[in-house]
Amino acid sequence: MTNSSQAAPAASDTKRRLPPRSRRLVVVALAIAVLIVILVRSLVLEIFYIPSGSMDPTLRSHDRVAVWRPGADDPHRGDVVVFDGKGSLAPYDSGANWLTETVSDLGSWLGLGTRQGVYVKRVIGVAGDHVTCCSADGRITVNGEPLDEPYVAPGDKLSETPFDVVVPEGRMWVMGDHRSDSVDSRSLIGSPGGGLIRTNKIIGRPVAVLWPLDRMTRIDR
Repeated sequence: MTNSSQAAPAASDTKRRLPPRSRRLVVVALAIAVLIVILVRSLVLEIFYIPSGSMDPTLRSHDRVAVWRPGADDPHRGDVVVFDGKGSLAPYDSGANWLTETVSDLGSWLGLGTRQGVYVKRVIGVAGDHVTCCSADGRITVNGEPLDEPYVAPGDKLSETPFDVVVPEGRMWVMGDHRSDSVDSRSLIGSPGGGLIRTNKIIGRPVAVLWPLDRMTRIDR
């Protein structure tokens, strides 16, 4: 004989279960939400982890920044940009195995780690600019005019390396704000391309520091 007091909760549990149609709707809604997040992260806004102090004090090591992707391949002088440095500042092949690179890329996508071969620098010269270092008073000039660079790390010289370049179409000259601790266009002088980074390698432009909370701020052009 079945104990009715034990059967009652089972019947109650059955009533609380979602019908198959409702369960399918929940699954579809979750799939659509995930797809929207992937599309936004891939096409509009991405989160990047800053692994070093080469952009200090503008961006500091361990910052998480929101990076705006649309229009990224048309940089303005003075913009901070995130770009793929493979073939310029980094080798095409990192030497890591596929599993390590996959984990690294996933961590970068989640904003928990850095993507191999990706850099963040400031655009100093764009197509047509004549960029030189340094003037008699030690400043970088663009088209003969000295740059005002309040973003450079306090105590840093504007550059220890002299250079004189004309930026061709589709390229840019980039430097870190922490000039004494930055691998940038100056590091490639004498190499093929002469330190000029392709603008089609730009991933996006940082628009805000998201983490840590005490550094949360907007990054203006």
